Amino acid sequence: MKIHGIGAHVSRIILVVMLGACARDRAGMGRDAGESKSVGPKTIALLLPESKTARYESKDRPFFEAKVKALCPLCQVLASNANQDAAQQQAQAEAALTNGAEVLVLDAVDSASATAIATKAKAQRVPVVAYDRLIPGTDAIDYYVSFDNEAVGKLQGEALLNALAGKAQARVVMINGAATDSNGILFKKGAHSALDGKVLVLKEYDTPDWSPDKAQDEMTQALTAVGDGLDGVYAANDGTAGGAIAAMKAAGLTSLPPVTGQDAELAAVQRIVLGEQYMTVYKAIRPQAEAAAVIACHLVAGEPVPPEITGGKVVNNGKKDVPSVLLAPVSVTREKVKDTVLADAFWTREQVCSGRTEGACKALGLL
Repeated sequence: MKIHGIGAHVSRIILVVMLGACARDRAGMGRDAGESKSVGPKTIALLLPESKTARYESKDRPFFEAKVKALCPLCQVLASNANQDAAQQQAQAEAALTNGAEVLVLDAVDSASATAIATKAKAQRVPVVAYDRLIPGTDAIDYYVSFDNEAVGKLQGEALLNALAGKAQARVVMINGAATDSNGILFKKGAHSALDGKVLVLKEYDTPDWSPDKAQDEMTQALTAVGDGLDGVYAANDGTAGGAIAAMKAAGLTSLPPVTGQDAELAAVQRIVLGEQYMTVYKAIRPQAEAAAVIACHLVAGEPVPPEITGGKVVNNGKKDVPSVLLAPVSVTREKVKDTVLADAFWTREQVCSGRTEGACKALGLL
């Protein structure tokens, strides 16, 4: 993959998203409540991939819907979740097109089905925004909004190396994401770029559907094979990290090795506070969702997307250079919880520091 202009700062994206307010006089987007143009309702489809990863329903969807409502009061968002079923996502996309969707914002379950969805949308002259996951090998997508996903994997790998500092030829198990997910492939590539030649990978798995239960089974298999000589675990996201940690606890490990993660899920942040999980990757989902909403509102109005939204950045998907918004990921360990997820109100202190985490939060100065 060829990527141009990686590393957009979150603060710049937030500023650019705010510029979308200038579009409020388009597609029924009035400058104020009394100044909407007299146009008919517009429909935007938001197609999410699954619900096992908590972020999609708790963060992406509400942030996207709220920004669309703010920018385009007459716009309707048709939101659906495929529950990791590619055929179901295709059916949801077809239903959205049948019901008049004029833009698809698509977070793909897998590349093959996503290509078919995008091709059908293009045939109906419906723009497609690839959200979170790039859709490779097709010229039928118009924009891409995500993070530098190879950099996410590299960040995880580097964090694990930092936790293992001083251990010669540390022994590691790798629990990757789904092999059918283009992002999972990039996370894995980035992690290997950091870890290869510096650790001994004892076992490595690609986790179907990103399922925490399957990750737990994989970790149980790994422990059976390698015994207690384990120094660290690369887990591609917080769900797989939770599964790996559950397996190690069930096996009776009283001292857990460092485990990586991603998405800053509430349960993972609490595990980090407790010292059960070493780190997560915090991706500022609000500016990601809002950037996609701004682009979708321009597209549904038939208006050009202002160039400052992408800053001229493109990602080549193997078929075309796709105009892209790319945000920078942030590594979060115990010492950084306060200045990242809490400072941004991604989670509140009350949410993070409840129940069994209260004492640890006090020790860290979070309460």
